[in-house]
Amino acid sequence: MRWVGDSLLWGSITGSGPGGLAGWDHRRVVISIVYMLVRCLLSCLTVLTRRRLTKDAELLVLRHQNAVLRRQVSRVRYHPADRLWLAALSRLIPRRRWGEVFTVTPATLLAWHRRLVTRKWDYASRRGPGRPPMADAIRKLVIRIATENPGWGHRRVQGELVRLGHRIAASTVWQILHDAWIDPAPRRTGPTWKQFLTAQALGIIAADFVHVDTVLLRRVYALVVIEHGTRRAHLAGITAHPDGACTAQAARNFLMDWGHRAASVKFLIRDRAGQFTSSFDAVFAAEGIKIVASPPQAPRANAICERFIGTLRREVLDRLLIVNEQHLRRVLTEFLLHYNTARPHRSLGQLTPAQAASQPPEPVNLADHRIRQKQVLGGLTREYYIAALPPRVAAENAGHHLNHISEPHR
Repeated sequence: MRWVGDSLLWGSITGSGPGGLAGWDHRRVVISIVYMLVRCLLSCLTVLTRRRLTKDAELLVLRHQNAVLRRQVSRVRYHPADRLWLAALSRLIPRRRWGEVFTVTPATLLAWHRRLVTRKWDYASRRGPGRPPMADAIRKLVIRIATENPGWGHRRVQGELVRLGHRIAASTVWQILHDAWIDPAPRRTGPTWKQFLTAQALGIIAADFVHVDTVLLRRVYALVVIEHGTRRAHLAGITAHPDGACTAQAARNFLMDWGHRAASVKFLIRDRAGQFTSSFDAVFAAEGIKIVASPPQAPRANAICERFIGTLRREVLDRLLIVNEQHLRRVLTEFLLHYNTARPHRSLGQLTPAQAASQPPEPVNLADHRIRQKQVLGGLTREYYIAALPPRVAAENAGHHLNHISEPHR
C-alpha cells in the first residue's frame, strides 16, 4: 500500500500518471529532484528523532548480519553507486572503525585502481577490424588434411594448400590446428594400429577350412582364402579327407590360378589346425609368403576370415541342403562370384571387392532408369542392376541432359 501511495504521489507531482501528458520537460525534472531531496531529508530526520535504544538495537542487528555475510561470501562485488554511498558514509565514521564496519580492504582499493588504469588505456573501441577472419571452408579443410595425414606438420599442410592454389601463412595453419586440439607437429611415434593394418592389408591373405554336413551326414571340407585388402574371397579346394597332401595340392592350385598377384602378398594368416602341415607352409614360403599362425583358441586373431565364414553360413550353407562335393563346389562357386562382384561391404565403403581399386560409381537418378534383378542360387539372394533404356527414351533423356547443360547460368 505504501508503494502504491508513493507511486500515486509521484505521478501527481511529475504529471506522468494515468492522466498526465507524455514527454519530459525541465520543469518536471526539477520537481522530481526536489521531491527526492525532501524524501531523503525527512528520512534523515526520522532516524535522528528515533529513540536511542531502537537505533542501537538496529545497529547490532546490522553488524551481526555483516559478520554472517563475511563468513559466507568470500568476495563482495560493489556497483559504482554502492562505492559512492560507502565513500560518503565513511566521512561520518572514525577511521579506526572502518575495518569493523566496511568490507573494503587495501586489496580492494588496489583492484579498483587497476581497473581504472585498465579502462584508461583500453583502446578496444578505437581498434580496427584487423586481419579478416578465416573462411570456415578453409578451416575445415585444414583440419581434414591434418586428421587424414597424422605424419604431416603444419608447414606440410600449408604447402598442400598452396599447391591447391590458396596462399595461407604457416602461423595461421598452426593456430587452426591448435584451436582444434590437433598437434601442429607431425606424429613422431608412428601410425596408429588402424592405419598400420590398413596399409598392410594389401599384403595379407587369410585361409581357413569350413565344414559342411551333407544330406547323408557326410562331412565335406572347403578351403577358402580371403584377401584382407580387397575382401575378395577364393575357393582353394573341396575334399572329404583334408590331409596334408590334399591341403598342399590345394595351395599349389590356388597360387597357380592366382598368378602374378601372389607377388604382392607378404603374409598368410592361418590357425593351428592339423590340416595345415609343413608341406602346406612350404608351398607359400616358396613364393616369399611368410606364414603367421594365430594363437590357440583365438578366432579373433583371424577375424576377417572368420567373419567371411560366418557370412557364408548365414547367407548360404544354413539355408541349403548340400548333396555331395560337386553340389557344394557349384554352390560356393556361384556365391563367391556374387560375393566378389555384387555384394557391398562396409569396410570398403559399401563397394564390392571388384570395385575396391576404383572410385565409387557416379550418382544417377534411379527414377529415370529401369532396375532389373538377377536371382542367385535359385532366388536365395538377388542382385540388382540398371537395365539399358530403349533407344527412343535414351535419346530423349540425353537431349534433355544436353539442354540442361547448355542452359546459361542466370
